[in-house]
Amino acid sequence: MSIFFVPQTEDGVGSGRNTGAMPVNLELSSSASSSASSPAGTPAGTSDGGRIAVRAGTPSGSPDSDLVGQAHGAAARAARRAGVTVTDAAGLDELRAVEGLLVTVWSTSPLAPPLPSDLLRSISHAGCNVTAAYTLDGVLCGAAVAIVSPGASSMYSLIAGVLPGLADAGVGFALKQYQRAWALARGIDAMTWTFDPLVSRNARFNLTKLGAHAEEYLENFYGPMDDGINANDESDRLVAVWPLTSEESRSCSNGFPAVTDLPAHSPSDVRGLGPDGQPHLIDAGGSLWLRVPTDIVGLRGQDPALAAAWRVIVRETFNTAFAEGRTARGVTRSGWYRLAASGEPTTGEPAPGEPRTEGQS
Repeated sequence: MSIFFVPQTEDGVGSGRNTGAMPVNLELSSSASSSASSPAGTPAGTSDGGRIAVRAGTPSGSPDSDLVGQAHGAAARAARRAGVTVTDAAGLDELRAVEGLLVTVWSTSPLAPPLPSDLLRSISHAGCNVTAAYTLDGVLCGAAVAIVSPGASSMYSLIAGVLPGLADAGVGFALKQYQRAWALARGIDAMTWTFDPLVSRNARFNLTKLGAHAEEYLENFYGPMDDGINANDESDRLVAVWPLTSEESRSCSNGFPAVTDLPAHSPSDVRGLGPDGQPHLIDAGGSLWLRVPTDIVGLRGQDPALAAAWRVIVRETFNTAFAEGRTARGVTRSGWYRLAASGEPTTGEPAPGEPRTEGQS
């Protein structure tokens, strides 16, 4: 699962076991199994105000030292804007705290955490990524976990989440930029994860704010899920692909995502109506545009039948669009996916004169 998630509220920053909370997908040490600094204090060897823990220099074999440096700087700025310290978590007490945070975010029983601390310990010991974000008072407020195979050029984000109430604080964005820097420092140039296509806030975070894209749809990927976010629905997922070295991702990391706005359109541009009777598919501006609910988590509780109808129609639309060679590139604030045809530009122009505080919607 990525991209960090706060219940909706949000999936991720939700990702790996992408649930539906907002994933909100940076550890810069040379070894993920090295002991983490005390979260309450300023880690030794920190950069840019002590907000990003840098335990060692850039390893040899990194793809581009300038790009790695850019990623580190972007991660530090994101952490500073969010008012957090982002670092790797490796100690057992830290990992138990991460387990507890994930239980809170996904509203699961403490006896069935999304990722138990013993598994987190193994992931960290294997040299993979366990990232934690702390407030300046030392309180754990977000976490992200990703795995990577030896020699692989891509890493897979398992899960990411931030505490309820922090969806607009930029913590998720700081976590993902930290992971980007962590990956680039190790010669990894892409990250993938899954997310619920019906959770529009997370979709916008992943495809617009981070610069990822999707062209694969997985039906009921995890089977039945009984956590507080995903219960009473099938676990369909989109596969997010985040090219960490692309110009789009670099621009997003600096706080300048491409504009994704629904173009002006007329009734003749409408290609389908949603379960609520309103347009859900529009052909305008050279792209198809697909609408999803603004709060599917709330809708599941209020009207499960309507939520299920949305699942079916969105599934059918994505499968058809992907079979035609289209790619999901960007999501508007109001929940419209841009389904771009092959050959369409991947990005638009950054919004003029708009201050960027990433991680906010």
